[in-house]
Amino acid sequence: MNHDKYDDSYIRSILNDVKTVAIVGASANESRPSLFVTKYLAGRGYKVFPINPGHETVGGIKAYAKLADVPEKIDMVDVFRRSEDIPKVLDEVLALPERPRVFWMQQGIRNDEAAARAEETGMQVVMNRCPKIEYARLSGEIGWVGVNSRVISAKRTQRMDGGVQRLRLDKE
Repeated sequence: MNHDKYDDSYIRSILNDVKTVAIVGASANESRPSLFVTKYLAGRGYKVFPINPGHETVGGIKAYAKLADVPEKIDMVDVFRRSEDIPKVLDEVLALPERPRVFWMQQGIRNDEAAARAEETGMQVVMNRCPKIEYARLSGEIGWVGVNSRVISAKRTQRMDGGVQRLRLDKE
């Protein structure tokens, strides 16, 4: 697969089908993007499992030391680690009794060899993208701050009864 550009339908199908997400390298540090992603995905209805041996919780969610410690099947692994660490993380993913369907590498992270290995096992792979940003872009939330989402829609804004408005990804 060409990992230089992803069709919106590919990203949308992943984000629609995934229910559980393990975030490898999740941090409780409030200035880290991994914390924002953890909270955002949990707020959108995903069951999130932060993976970091140095934390008991991340964003108020129980954290696990390693992927093998997660007590249920993981649909997607989202990785906040350096590109050179990706093969080691993939080894941990491939050792799980039930293999996740998606291996996602965060913004700025790319490892073509690991991507090819993951795809050989049947996993979908995304590199150098953030699921939080992609969800916000495809749902229209990112447009609230004046960012061009490249998605044109006549979807009516939902009424808010207080709190923060949450949009959903609709099937195409």
